[in-house]
Amino acid sequence: MTWRVGTIVSVHDETRTARSITLDVPDWPGHLAGQHVDVRLTAPDGYSAARSYSIASAPSDIKRFEITVERLADGEVSPYLTQEVAVGDPLEVRGPIGGWFVWHPEQTEPIQLIAGGSGLVPLMAMMRARAAVHSMMPFRLLYSVREPDAILYADDLRALAAANDGTAITYAYTRVAPKDWARPPARVDAALIAQATWPASQSPTCYVCGPTPFVESIATLLTAAGNAPDRIRTERFGATGDVR
Repeated sequence: MTWRVGTIVSVHDETRTARSITLDVPDWPGHLAGQHVDVRLTAPDGYSAARSYSIASAPSDIKRFEITVERLADGEVSPYLTQEVAVGDPLEVRGPIGGWFVWHPEQTEPIQLIAGGSGLVPLMAMMRARAAVHSMMPFRLLYSVREPDAILYADDLRALAAANDGTAITYAYTRVAPKDWARPPARVDAALIAQATWPASQSPTCYVCGPTPFVESIATLLTAAGNAPDRIRTERFGATGDVR
């Protein structure tokens, strides 16, 4: 893979700490829903730092794609991307990367998406891809998030849920829940897995993305609920926020 120079064509703050960035890359080869890219920043003295970020947009013939970056207080790359970049700035990217954690429109089984925090990004690409091709295959999303203000793509998720086309969304708040929310703040547990995800008897493909401890916990819960390990696809990120 080679490094390409893209141009930022739009920025949008998703939350207080997360920003979506759309890049125009003239020789972009296209991507699949679920893939990611490397982003490299180079300082005037030659020092460079690279991080991997999931692609949030659906595949398209247009040579553009969107990433969403969550700011880390001690990060080398995310503070610049979420606070300083502007429309018209160049940005080095490499990719797309990954072939396992992807969704193809040809898939016919039920799809279970489970996200922890910014792990929603590649799963959002899958939901957007499903909508773009007008697929009627059933999708379910279980989204674990700290509080309502931390929800990424809030407007898009509301629109997807309201479309009534086979997409079901369940929120699991871990710190602060909306007033009168039925479930008190808590991590995803076996009871919620049983309530909000496809039964293992329907052989769903499960895509799980988030911090490493979250992903490992969810994979264990899904396996305990009867899902075959080879039907559980995982992607995780570490303390630096980069995709693993």
